[in-house]
Amino acid sequence: MKKVLFILATLCMVGTLNAQPQKSRVQNTRTTTAAKNTTAASGTSRASLMFPTAVDVPEDPTWRRDIYRSLDLTKDENAALYYPVEPQGTSMNLFTLLFKLLNTGKIPAYEYQLDGVENFEQSNRMHFKDLLDRQEIDYEVDGNSIKVAQADIPSADVLSYYVKESSYYDQNTATYHSRIVALCPVLHRAADEFAIRSYVSEDDEEGGVNQNVQKFPLFWVKYDDVKTYLSGQDVMTSNLNNAARMSIDDFFSTNHYKGDIYMTSNMQNKSLQQYCATDSLMKKEQNRIEKQITDFEEHIWTTPIDSVEQARRDSIAAASVKGKKAKAATDKASSSAARSSRRAAASSSKEKSGGSSGGGGNSGAPRVSVRRQRH
Repeated sequence: MKKVLFILATLCMVGTLNAQPQKSRVQNTRTTTAAKNTTAASGTSRASLMFPTAVDVPEDPTWRRDIYRSLDLTKDENAALYYPVEPQGTSMNLFTLLFKLLNTGKIPAYEYQLDGVENFEQSNRMHFKDLLDRQEIDYEVDGNSIKVAQADIPSADVLSYYVKESSYYDQNTATYHSRIVALCPVLHRAADEFAIRSYVSEDDEEGGVNQNVQKFPLFWVKYDDVKTYLSGQDVMTSNLNNAARMSIDDFFSTNHYKGDIYMTSNMQNKSLQQYCATDSLMKKEQNRIEKQITDFEEHIWTTPIDSVEQARRDSIAAASVKGKKAKAATDKASSSAARSSRRAAASSSKEKSGGSSGGGGNSGAPRVSVRRQRH
C-alpha cells in the first residue's frame, strides 16, 4: 500500500513539473503577441524613443500669438528643406519624406481649406489616392498598397511651404518659445502646361520665386505627428561647410528658417492682403507684427503688459482704416499731380498760340483804338 502511494505521488510531481513550462510558454506567447499589437497600434512609439523631441506647446499659456509664414525654398535660409531633390542614400528633402510617410500611412494629412486655416478634424482627413489623382501623379495599385516611382514624386516642384508658427509664454517653466504647429507644402507649376518650367526668374535680382506660376497648397500636417520622423532625418545646413548637418526637427526648433508673414490668427479671419491695400502697407504690417512679437519677448520680465493698449494697437480694423486713408491720400496726390500737369500743358499751349498770332507778339508796336462817332 505504501509503495502504491509513493508511485502515485511521484507521478503527480512529474506531471506538475511538465505542466509548468507549458504554462510559461503560453504566457510568453501571449505577452509577445500583446507587445506586437501594441507596437503596431502606435506606429511612432519606437521613433519617439529613438528620436526624442522638444516639449509640446502647452494648452493653457498666458500669452500666445499664432502667425502664418511663407517659406521660399529658393532662399539660402530655407534651402536645407529642398535639397537633395532626389534621395541620395538615406538623405532626402522634406517633401519626399512627407510623401513617403503618407504613402505608408504613418501620418495623417488634412485638406487645405480655401480660407487657408488648418482643420485637423477627422472629417477633413485627406486620402492619399485623392492627392495623386488631383495632382495627376502617376502611380500603380498593388493589392492594398500604392507604388509611386521616385521620378514621379514632384519634390522638385515644391518650392515653398506654408507654416503656422506659435509664439507663446509658458508660465509653468517661465520660458518663451516659438514653435511650428503645422506644415503645408506648396506646389509651383507653370500657368501654361506646355511652357518650359522655369520657376526662378532670370531677371529677378533677389532670386525669388517667379510670379508667373500657379501655387497649389497640397495639404496640412500636424507638426506633432511628423516631428519624430523629422528628428531622424538629417539635412545639410551650410554651403561653406558641407559637414554641418542637423535634423529637420532641430532646423525648425531652433528657428533656422526665414519666412514672410502672410496671415495671423485673428477674430475677423483676414489675411494681410485683405486689409493692406498696397504692397508697402503690407510690408509695414509685417514689420509691425514682427516688432510686436520681438518686443514681447524682450520685455516679458521687465515691463508689465497693458493688454487693452496692446489690443488697440493690434486692431485689424484700425489697420484697415489706415490702409484706406493711405490709399485715399495716394489717389488724391495722383489726381493733384494729374491736374497740375494738365494745367501746365494748357498754359504752355496758350503761350505758344498767343505768341504766334499778332505778327510777332510783343513787338512793341503801339495799339490804335478808333472810337466810333455818331454823325
